Amino acid sequence: MFATAIIVFRETLEAALFVGIMAAATRGLTGRSRWLTAGVLVGGIGAMALAAGAEHISALADGVGQDLVNAGILGVALAMLAWHCVWVSNQGAQIAAEVRSLGTSFKQGQRAPWALMIVVALSVLREGAETVLFVAGYASGSGSTGTLIGAFAGVLCGSAMGALIYLGLSRVPVQRMFAVTNTLILLLAASIASQLARALSQAGLISAWGQPLWDTSALLRVDSPMGTLAHALVGYEAQPTGLQLAFYAVAIFALVSGSRWVRRTHTRRRAAVALRIPAGV
Repeated sequence: MFATAIIVFRETLEAALFVGIMAAATRGLTGRSRWLTAGVLVGGIGAMALAAGAEHISALADGVGQDLVNAGILGVALAMLAWHCVWVSNQGAQIAAEVRSLGTSFKQGQRAPWALMIVVALSVLREGAETVLFVAGYASGSGSTGTLIGAFAGVLCGSAMGALIYLGLSRVPVQRMFAVTNTLILLLAASIASQLARALSQAGLISAWGQPLWDTSALLRVDSPMGTLAHALVGYEAQPTGLQLAFYAVAIFALVSGSRWVRRTHTRRRAAVALRIPAGV
């Protein structure tokens, strides 16, 4: 029961932290709760469906079907987070102004609610499928009652930790919220890029730089409470491969560079528009 609680706690915490950060980042978005709830429900249903068909999926593509599915999920999630990260860095000021005016509709980025739902659903799908598979497998060998109790306790504790993170972020002033959450989302995107590298390596699609560069398990184990938190927030790995580090670094560089480039482009456009406006208008 205790082992089940720890594993489920870890998976739930990762999903809950993700949802909490996204909820804080979209504070003030009209209909945010509906999109978040829809994302969690769609992800949960998808996780159960994916777990139910895990045996068939694993047999596809010469036995690496599950790895390919994981890589696909991670790839889409990374793309969504990258879009969100770049978009928020350039629309944060406008959103902050709209949040201060209650009832103001979301004027820019009309696709944001859809992106929010999809990225939350993908996060819950990925973590939920692993949880369902583990609980089902453990229950078949160790008895269902204790396993289900442990799983329930793990879900509650993981959700509570995620809620605490969200409450902490909610205390940040709106003016600074976008900078704080954008940094967290940047780290989440880099973490997903690292996991994508591992999934591609496991699927046999990339074989370069596959050896671990170091091992910090003696200092901080990934399956410990602090290790789980560090993994969820910044993508901590005790035994990272060169490929994972490369994906992590490239993701951060690309997103930061992309955000700065788009910001400069918008600044030049606003300056050009201002020059065209006749004096006194």
